[in-house]
Amino acid sequence: MMRKLLPLFLGLFGLSLGAAAGFVLRPAQDPSVPAGTKTPATEQSSDPATPKDYAKLANQFIIPVLAQGKVSALMVLSLSLEVRAGTTAQVNAAEPKLRDAFLQVMFDHANSGGFSGPYTDAATLIPLRTALLEVAKSVLGDKVSDVLITDILRRDG
Repeated sequence: MMRKLLPLFLGLFGLSLGAAAGFVLRPAQDPSVPAGTKTPATEQSSDPATPKDYAKLANQFIIPVLAQGKVSALMVLSLSLEVRAGTTAQVNAAEPKLRDAFLQVMFDHANSGGFSGPYTDAATLIPLRTALLEVAKSVLGDKVSDVLITDILRRDG
């Protein structure tokens, strides 16, 4: 009987110790701030409650994929930007500069083999998304919070 209950008691003991450690080691609350209030230091732009707009870039991006110095395929991508509410006009005004920066990132991605093989694999798209977001932030600052790839197509030819 004791042989069957021992694992149960050890599990409950471990669970209790973990809960106690979490309670003791939790971050301290600033006493000057009422519970549930967000301060500028704790509020982030990725907060889902922050109103967002989506600015679709007007035209698709067409990127050649080279193999042995010749165009072996064309990639066609459509992008949208997740931006702070009310800033889509600023995105539209900066679109030529954004397109130039995005094209450079996508050309680099194509030249490094990013559009070859399983180009829709997450391991392949994550570096592309990261690089696109970095250049978007360099152009628009903190107005942009994400770059969305809304369409992607490879046309071999």
